[in-house]
Amino acid sequence: MSVSLERARAAKAAIQKSLETLETVTGVGITRVGDDYAVKVNLREAGPAEAGIPSHVDGVPVRVEITGVIRPRS
Repeated sequence: MSVSLERARAAKAAIQKSLETLETVTGVGITRVGDDYAVKVNLREAGPAEAGIPSHVDGVPVRVEITGVIRPRS
């Protein structure tokens, strides 16, 4: 089943709420996977928090990327 942008947005909102207490999360967004969409979770570092992130939310795939610390450009 294909994942529409609307489904990905709904899944993003759901997972964002469940991850808001994890300090290693630097961002939650939407990304393309082929012709479909997925939720992307950015983490500052790999660790135990990564294991608690589901692989799918409401049928939408979740991708995790270790981005390091996010800082504004000067």
